[in-house]
Amino acid sequence: MRIILLDNINQLLLRNNDLLQAKSPLFINLPVDDFFHEYKTSHPQAVMTCYNTNYQFHLAAQQLNIPEMNTEFSAHYENENLHDLVIIQFPKSKAELTFTLAMVSASLSKDCLVLIVGENKSGIKSLEKLTTQQLEDCAKIDSARHCLLFAANMLPAQESFILENWLKHYSFSINETAIDVVALPGVFSHNRLDIGTQVLLENLPKKVSGDLLDFGCGAGVIASYYGKIFPNANLHLLDVSALALYSAKETLKLNNLTGQVFPSNSLSDVKGKYNYVISNPPFHQGLKTNYQATETFLSKIKPHLKPRGHVIVVANSFLRYQPIMEEEIGRTQVLAKEKGFSLYHCSI
Repeated sequence: MRIILLDNINQLLLRNNDLLQAKSPLFINLPVDDFFHEYKTSHPQAVMTCYNTNYQFHLAAQQLNIPEMNTEFSAHYENENLHDLVIIQFPKSKAELTFTLAMVSASLSKDCLVLIVGENKSGIKSLEKLTTQQLEDCAKIDSARHCLLFAANMLPAQESFILENWLKHYSFSINETAIDVVALPGVFSHNRLDIGTQVLLENLPKKVSGDLLDFGCGAGVIASYYGKIFPNANLHLLDVSALALYSAKETLKLNNLTGQVFPSNSLSDVKGKYNYVISNPPFHQGLKTNYQATETFLSKIKPHLKPRGHVIVVANSFLRYQPIMEEEIGRTQVLAKEKGFSLYHCSI
């Protein structure tokens, strides 16, 4: 007998299986587990689409190998064949929900049912107030496992969706070097320079050349600043988020820089070796605190360093990354300790 593994969010969805009947359902950023197999069993005629902006979820969805389930990873979802059901996991950023609803509106049929599901602490309780301009007849229909499920209908879009119009622009200057940044909703430091990155950029190495990897690049702030200060550096940027990758490409372009920008779940798609690996690594995944991704990165990065390669990481001072770097990479120095952040450097 096969054991069925389901996230709390997906358990809540399946106990409302009668609502999930559809010919062409669209699932947006749902946890990837046995829900999709269970759905296909209950609705064998459905042509499913699993759209993720998280590359880890996207890879997991591809590995399910479910017949007639399309998978997509991108910053902008479009489909000429209209969906009659859309299920969205409430994102950690309320602005990202507004963005997502606006984006998918043109891909939904007129009578499409909109289901939005999320953990109680995600902010989903305020869904009705948040979506008055985009949804109608929005109502809570179930709650269980510390999660809520809402159903609604989509209001006609007031204007066409243009991805570029959702980019938020800001600028900053450190040591007389100015950087322009653009970022989509849901991207880390969407509208201002964060303190950790500021500490990192105020304490640069004296010289950087060769191949530089910005790990967990977000909107491309670190790589863009390094690219301006050290024009001989070859920039490489990775992130797990499609929204971040699009933002990083646009930030590079805005600063007249070029670089290789690619998706990776931690180091899953890293093939090259680098002279410098620099990061302000995230320690949240969705609503949950998660140190594992950064710890995995630090423990596995050494084979991706060139001889005398360097790793520079900024993190909250309470995160004990220095012992991991010492053990897995080499002798580690604290270059700065400011504003609650520590900047670590090690080399091989």
